[in-house]
Amino acid sequence: MQNTPQNCPCGSGKSYPDCCQLLHLHWDAEQAKALTAEYTSAQLMRSRYCAFVLKNFDYIIKTHHPNFIGDLTLAELTKGPHPEWLALDILAAKDGLSSERPRQGSVTFKAWYRMDGQIQAIYECSEFIFDSGRWYYTQGQQFQAKLPGRNDPCLCHSGKKFKQCCLNTNK
Repeated sequence: MQNTPQNCPCGSGKSYPDCCQLLHLHWDAEQAKALTAEYTSAQLMRSRYCAFVLKNFDYIIKTHHPNFIGDLTLAELTKGPHPEWLALDILAAKDGLSSERPRQGSVTFKAWYRMDGQIQAIYECSEFIFDSGRWYYTQGQQFQAKLPGRNDPCLCHSGKKFKQCCLNTNK
């Protein structure tokens, strides 16, 4: 895992210690059940994105429901090359209710990254389930992402136009 940032990479506006680090550090502890029971599937999605940014691949494995993990392994996640993650945009999130507690959720997001000099995105509707006191990722449906227009706000949330920011470094 690389050095931890001051601001949480998930884009919540909170510091990393007050945001995703809580889940990253305490996932295995009993107190994690209390933490994650209060969290939503969107918050788990944010913590998983943050784990990808920080190369905390053990957390990715732990938060992937074992019935859906397939051939995904820590070794597979660890080998590179790894992208430069730019930003996470949560487009929609829904936690369905079943018996007094959310049992299923979905999060539609775009995770922007740069790889081999090109900006790309994972655009997906991810599905989650609440099982044994914790949220888990199960699977997702991917879509084709479109880059912002030249005069649109930059996808990295810098406040600049796309053409003056990430598009300029996309060469």
